[in-house]
Amino acid sequence: MARQTHFIQLSNEERRSLKTLFRKGCGANRLHTRARILHLLDREVVPPQIAQTLSCGIATVYNVKRRYLTEGLEAALADKARSGRPQQIDGQARAKITALACSTAPAGHARWTLRLLADKAIEFGFCESISHNAVKEILKKTDSSRTSKGNGVLAQSTVNT
Repeated sequence: MARQTHFIQLSNEERRSLKTLFRKGCGANRLHTRARILHLLDREVVPPQIAQTLSCGIATVYNVKRRYLTEGLEAALADKARSGRPQQIDGQARAKITALACSTAPAGHARWTLRLLADKAIEFGFCESISHNAVKEILKKTDSSRTSKGNGVLAQSTVNT
């Protein structure tokens, strides 16, 4: 016995928001695919045909349909928040560490080392704890160079201008 397909009924407002989304043409491809799935389900196209038309998996069609029925239109279109570890060091602390790397090295040192920067960042209270590898990743995202004769970002930016 074949499985009976239950289609969805979008409200007029939901149809209008999908049309607006199609007309704008901006946003992630996933968002547009999910919107087209909902639009085709509303037009009573069977899920295998939708999957073939949109070049997606049939499980995707059923998952979007299930999320629409249980959580609504916005939840069906948007990605759910993903778990992950929050950043330990905020942007302000990153800026302070970068500025510290650009400053003159302390007495007895020719230039800043990663371990020395990590120790000073903790000592100055920029963060509770930080490894030298984390300092390396912070400085990697800037133009600082601890091995040049200059003091890093500030020294290089004056050379380029």
